[in-house]
Amino acid sequence: MVEMSERDDSTTADEADIETMVSTDPTPEPTESTEDAIDDEETENREFAERMRRFLDYAVLAGLLLLALIAALQFYLNASQTITTWVNPEYRAPFQMAFNLVLLLGAALGVSVQLRRLTSD
Repeated sequence: MVEMSERDDSTTADEADIETMVSTDPTPEPTESTEDAIDDEETENREFAERMRRFLDYAVLAGLLLLALIAALQFYLNASQTITTWVNPEYRAPFQMAFNLVLLLGAALGVSVQLRRLTSD
C-alpha cells in the first residue's frame, strides 16, 4: 500500500506540473514586441495621412494659382481694351505705360515678400 501512495503522490505532482504548463487564461497578455508593432503601424499611418494631406494641399494651391494666372491675364487684356476704348489716341501710350508700371511694381513687391519668407525659414 505504501507503493500505491507513492504512485498517487507522483501522479499528483506530474499533474500539477502539467497544469502549470498549460495556461487557462483565454486572453494572452500582449508582449512588448506586439505593442511596438502596433505603435509603428499607427505612426506609419499618421505619416502617410500627413503626406497625403500635404500633397492635396499642394494640388489645391496649384489649381488656385492657375486660376489666378488666368484671371490676371484676362484682367490685363480687358484693362488694355478699356484704355483703348475710353482714352483718346494721343493719351493711350502714357496710360498703358502707367498701368504696366503699377502692375510691375506690384509684382516686384510680391516677389520680394516671398523671397523674404523663404530666406527667413
